[in-house]
Amino acid sequence: MGHSQSIEEILGRRLLLGEAIARNSRLLPDREAVVYGQKRFTYRQFNARINQLAHALLALNIKKGSKVAILLYNCNEFLEAYFALAKIGAVGVPLNFRLGAEEIKYITNHSDAEAFILGEAFVQNIKGVQKDLPQVKDYISVSEKPVEGMLHFESWIAGYPDSEPLILVEEDDPAFIMYTAGTTGKPKGAVLSHKNEIVHWLLMGTFMRTEPGMAEILDHSDNFKAFAAPPIFHLAAWAYCQFTLFTGATVVLPTEVFNPEYIMKTIQEEKIAAIILVPVMTFFIMLLPDLEKYDTSSLKLWVSGAAILPTETRKQIKQHFPNVKLFDLFGQTEMSPVTCGLRPCEATGHEGSVGKPVPFVEVRIVDENDNEVPPGAVGEAVYRGPTVMQEYYKDPEATAKAMRHGWFHSTDLFRFDQDGFLYVVDRKKDMIISGGENIYPAEVEEIIYRHPKVVECAVIGVHDDQWGESVKAVVVCKKGECATQEEIIEHCKLHLASYKKPKSVDFVEALPRNAAGKVLKTELRKKYGKSVKY
Repeated sequence: MGHSQSIEEILGRRLLLGEAIARNSRLLPDREAVVYGQKRFTYRQFNARINQLAHALLALNIKKGSKVAILLYNCNEFLEAYFALAKIGAVGVPLNFRLGAEEIKYITNHSDAEAFILGEAFVQNIKGVQKDLPQVKDYISVSEKPVEGMLHFESWIAGYPDSEPLILVEEDDPAFIMYTAGTTGKPKGAVLSHKNEIVHWLLMGTFMRTEPGMAEILDHSDNFKAFAAPPIFHLAAWAYCQFTLFTGATVVLPTEVFNPEYIMKTIQEEKIAAIILVPVMTFFIMLLPDLEKYDTSSLKLWVSGAAILPTETRKQIKQHFPNVKLFDLFGQTEMSPVTCGLRPCEATGHEGSVGKPVPFVEVRIVDENDNEVPPGAVGEAVYRGPTVMQEYYKDPEATAKAMRHGWFHSTDLFRFDQDGFLYVVDRKKDMIISGGENIYPAEVEEIIYRHPKVVECAVIGVHDDQWGESVKAVVVCKKGECATQEEIIEHCKLHLASYKKPKSVDFVEALPRNAAGKVLKTELRKKYGKSVKY
């Protein structure tokens, strides 16, 4: 090479999270990047704040490879933290805000976090566990007033320059560690790199543009506002924010954790063009009695993810929002996260499918011995591609088990149909075996959801002396409705093989869920007893 390259030139050629924002601050300085309540930041302002935070972190001796825990509700500071850490080659460790003290201690210590950025709402909780976090040297509070013994985010970063930190970060360097809810044992930390996430953004853009009419919608990013309703400590909502910011559009973050009226009001007031929701959020929006009173004419794109979207809910979206393009996406944290998606143009005739693999991601359905199974047969989904995580942090055993033969093993049970569409049959761990027959709870749940009185349900296996396991449904009725066990069982008999119908039905006020809106079947199993007795 003729001349020695400057750090700026080298960074400018790399697939890096921080560089993507820096680039937009140069190309679109005055375009709005982030809206959070009364706060509005252009790309230039957003990037300047990220750089100030990056320099402030460097001054604390947070450097390449250092881990920083983040415990915040959705807010602009959360996004700033993600990108500032990325710019200096440090690693963000976002924490689920519904975690208890034990889980916070475990993840913070396991991840080797050296600093902790936390919101006002969590100060007391964290003060209670500080003595058990020996590696954390600095606490930074995102709060109105300074907190004793902690750095005050806003006044702290104000003392630092807003120039680019110019740290040489590699594409394969870890950007963050996402701890996945452990269905068995402790949560595992999926390590995701800059390249994982940037490639994921590129493949999602490519995938969405294959939908007729979508390019026109996405190309108006100068006036394109995307609302991130779910928590951004989860990869689905965080990746959606990345996608929005990298395309030069505007991210709108909610100031409330989840409130259906607030969401509808925000769509109307901010003229939101795109929204991401998990199915349980969609349920509650559809229950609003006066849904039609809101002006939602700006809404063009609806992204659903994190759980299977029941066919009934899909119909309601179409009914109330006839002009939106609904993308039903499926994936998991370890895959950065999306692996397959159902495009609007393919939805008719493929109800219940999660669509086809997205570009760059190879999907195979395999048996216990990793042999491919024919279309129609049920097997485990395994993935390969540039979005596969690097490893489970400090867990070589779990990494080796998940990455057998060079493919990431999802533990999700799928089948392909003749046309190459994927159907989630269930989580491997959730399968019920009754009288020697495999029963997949997702199939039973889909039927129960169709019952006019039901708003939510979860199906698990419980111990049965005669059959080994039997099917139990845990049901939440719609407000003001009341169903009986017999009604639900009869309804299932109409649509399912007899052995698949629930043997017992319990009615509850609400199902236990994690912050991503996924039903915690482990909690239900604790309550109703282990299904298999040795």
